[in-house]
Amino acid sequence: MKKTLFLVMVVAGIVMLGSCGGGKQQGGTDDTDSVEAGNLVPRDNTIYGLCSGGTAMNTLEMITDNGDTLTLSLEKAQEAGKVFGGLQVADRLAVIADKDRKEAQIVINLNTLMGDWVMPDPIDGSAEIGIRIKEGGVAESIDQSTIIYRTWKIFNGDLEILLVREGGGDEQEENRYEILTLGPDTLAYRTIGKARDETETFEYSRWKEKPQLDLGIELEDTNDEFNKI
Repeated sequence: MKKTLFLVMVVAGIVMLGSCGGGKQQGGTDDTDSVEAGNLVPRDNTIYGLCSGGTAMNTLEMITDNGDTLTLSLEKAQEAGKVFGGLQVADRLAVIADKDRKEAQIVINLNTLMGDWVMPDPIDGSAEIGIRIKEGGVAESIDQSTIIYRTWKIFNGDLEILLVREGGGDEQEENRYEILTLGPDTLAYRTIGKARDETETFEYSRWKEKPQLDLGIELEDTNDEFNKI
């Protein structure tokens, strides 16, 4: 009887240890991936915040949306050409950093990214088409009916744009792009996740209002004649 009771207690102890181990595994975190519906889904590691006054030539100081103050080295990001849009105090940034949060890998100035971007229409070179990138993740098309832009976001340092194509019904298409250049008046990015021969590069200029043409026609001043009446 005592032996039977002892065996029951040992088995119960093993079951409890196994349950604790499983709970610990489910509660663990992975900096790269998360599990959803049995599939590995990439985790967005983008850090959002504001550029702070301690930013210098090779150092970025930012205040994150969580209220933390980070000081990140910019050397590797600068060497790789991954600092996009410049650094201005109080501008909103999207940053990819190393796991220790000591070095910035990609820095994107969201204030610079937002705005109206246009390129020559490939069908009619005299016209311009483009994309309007707005606050709150809203995207809109500029003078094009075949593509309707809906939303945009930064995901692990890449630009993701949700759109609907003409003739595609209400089916939404999410495309991911690698940012190549971003400056006050230039934006370029290329598609990710497609075959090499299907990769497209989009090169935009910031939209500027065209000056009105001076036709050289002067209207006569009729004020004097009017005053004589």
